[in-house]
Amino acid sequence: MAAGRRRTTAIAAALAAAALTAGLSGCGAVDKALDCVRTADSVADSVTDLQQAVENASDDPTRADSSLDAIQKDLDRIGDRTDDADVNKAVDHLDHAVAGVRRAIKDGDATPDVTPVTDAAGELTKVCTP
Repeated sequence: MAAGRRRTTAIAAALAAAALTAGLSGCGAVDKALDCVRTADSVADSVTDLQQAVENASDDPTRADSSLDAIQKDLDRIGDRTDDADVNKAVDHLDHAVAGVRRAIKDGDATPDVTPVTDAAGELTKVCTP
């Protein structure tokens, strides 16, 4: 009888450990999702800053670069932390849009079209929001 009880206890302990491990991996997924949402929110703030910087380019032409740098930093952070195909696709689109605005500024456009950045940021927000 004692051997049966020990075996039952061992099986229960193994099942509890398996459940705990599964729960922890679930928490990792939750943490990744929350990080995605936080990063998308940060990107949205940076996009707003970019829009304002472009509108006021004559006041401070370096502000757009700072906003683009902030967006790029957020993209690098989220790109390193996710393996979600939709998030990666949205990050790639936003990265491409940021590069386009950088290129336009480098080519002398004081008020580049930031619509592709805004659209891509919206796409990222959409895929990060459950």
